[in-house]
Amino acid sequence: MSDKLHFFDTTLRDGEQVPGCQLDIPEKLLIAKELELLGVDIIEAGFPVSSPGDFKAVELIAQSIKNSTVCGLTRAVENDITVAAEALKDAVNGRIHTGIGTSESHVKDKLKTTQEDVIERGVKAVKFARNLVPEVEFYAEDAGRTENEYLARVTEAMIDAGATIINIPDTTGYCLPHQYAAKIAYLMNNVPNMDKAILSTHCHNDLGLATANSIAGVIAGARQVECTINGIGERAGNTSLEEIAMILKQHKEIELTHRIDSKMLTSMSKLIEEKMRMPVQPNKAIVGSNAFAHSSGIHQDGVLKNRETYEIIDPAEVGALGSEIVLTARSGRAALNFHAKKLGYNLSVEDLNDAYERFVEVADKVRNIEDEHLIDLFEKVEA
Repeated sequence: MSDKLHFFDTTLRDGEQVPGCQLDIPEKLLIAKELELLGVDIIEAGFPVSSPGDFKAVELIAQSIKNSTVCGLTRAVENDITVAAEALKDAVNGRIHTGIGTSESHVKDKLKTTQEDVIERGVKAVKFARNLVPEVEFYAEDAGRTENEYLARVTEAMIDAGATIINIPDTTGYCLPHQYAAKIAYLMNNVPNMDKAILSTHCHNDLGLATANSIAGVIAGARQVECTINGIGERAGNTSLEEIAMILKQHKEIELTHRIDSKMLTSMSKLIEEKMRMPVQPNKAIVGSNAFAHSSGIHQDGVLKNRETYEIIDPAEVGALGSEIVLTARSGRAALNFHAKKLGYNLSVEDLNDAYERFVEVADKVRNIEDEHLIDLFEKVEA
């Protein structure tokens, strides 16, 4: 099994499905170029048949990107595939991502057909696409709720038809990590031609488990992770690219290589936040404004003595400015003395104790402690 993990970014497709996050063509092109610099292996640039604007964006990205595969999404419909292939015709390496629903809900309620018809339609789409582009990826929509034996039959048929990547989406974010891992492991062990393709994770965050499920899938044998910057995406979002990248960096026991430049993660996050007008929650892992902020006195004392006491990631690894010691009523003397030294005050133990007593009174009344509050406080102590 390969030790390379491929990062498939769908910020420009799944991410753009979020209400209010639509991008114009120049913005899409800018983001695609930054994703290429970040080290993303596959950029899902859009759904070409969905609109003339999306077609044009995919076409321009395909013409501009040289070091990443450019991918277009389709349904298992010949016209979708023809349009996508036309948009991708100038790509250095183009991929069509086609598929169909496979769960009982999708087969019976949405498609109103049979399992055998779904396989037949999928095979026809894959074969058609394989004659138009270098790579074909097949998605089994709602694989998370698809019975494993049937999913294995679908996977085998699509690989036989020419798909070299099989996407196993947890479309509704339903699976628990052990369930998703078991699904990937089942396919790895029960699909006879699995050696001719790789499995991909595509996990949604409806239950807050997208990243956990993706990592569980990777450990079980998947070698592509589909994700977005900031975890942006349909409903509650997708797997967060920055979380996967840093989990791999921290957990060396997951012995996989990848191309992501972690030092670009913070700037990439801010770019998506700005262009897609989707604020990043302050407590967002890796890139949130509070990711390296400490306000508890106990934590501040530990971080000031040794950053690794409470930080498993060096902020510099993700391109962040550094750890932040935030003063609140919960802060202790160590944090207050740290800020005093930053402002040029060298307080004795007695002066620090005096300053701290005054500080907690101010901090109980003022939401944000600013430098002017501290200067006023320190000047009174030294007077």
